[in-house]
Amino acid sequence: MTRLAVSARVVTAPVAAASGPVVLAAVTAVAVIAAAASPVAVVAADRAAGAVKGDRELGQYLSSECVTCHQISGRYDGIPPIVGWPEESFVEILSEYRDKKRENQVMRSIAVKFSDEEIAALAAYFGSLKPRTD
Repeated sequence: MTRLAVSARVVTAPVAAASGPVVLAAVTAVAVIAAAASPVAVVAADRAAGAVKGDRELGQYLSSECVTCHQISGRYDGIPPIVGWPEESFVEILSEYRDKKRENQVMRSIAVKFSDEEIAALAAYFGSLKPRTD
């Protein structure tokens, strides 16, 4: 048996004593299938492709902490508005705070609590809102 480490999982595949393209293809196929079955690999691939779509209702549920500082009206009162942001930008920026690639201790402490799915949900919710013009 040959062990392949794939996305923090160990996959065991039988490998014949013979070598060659057929054996290599079988081992490669097992590794690809195992990687595709891993939720971590799927979310990472989706995030890299910008394909994670958020649940707007979940985003609304999670938004209470955000609107403590960011105005739900979309007005700028010293803290940047997040209403109406494009979803991809929202996901990228909040993920960068979570991953400590952006400087702001308050945003980092909040963003670290959210999974990729929750960040996408917040992006869907805030992206669906329109700033008030009154």
